[in-house]
Amino acid sequence: ATFRVIIPSMKTLKFTENLVPLVLSGKKYTTWRLFDDKNLQEGDEIDFVNASTAEKFAHAYITKVIEKPMSDVKDEDFEGHEKYDSNEQMYKTYSDYYHQPVGPDTVVKIIWFELIDHAK
Repeated sequence: ATFRVIIPSMKTLKFTENLVPLVLSGKKYTTWRLFDDKNLQEGDEIDFVNASTAEKFAHAYITKVIEKPMSDVKDEDFEGHEKYDSNEQMYKTYSDYYHQPVGPDTVVKIIWFELIDHAK
């Protein structure tokens, strides 16, 4: 008999190129995801990919996840994350990322992570 080992594929998260250095430096240690189709949860190991080059730049571990409507995002939720000048700018940024309307009622999944290793 032949045995096949099935290795589950690693979950990946894409980051825009300008965020890659912030992640690698440790300045950015949270990411916000909308319309999560990967069922990201605490304890997951994930690969981080540069959205522009499709290159893996880091491997990370999810330490905490919370979900809330965007209207409930508080100042402390921005720690370890880039800030926006206004809610309107924030909604537009995410509308552009996801190519669909984003507003106060859209649920955001806030994900804290720790880097396990990163590409040199």
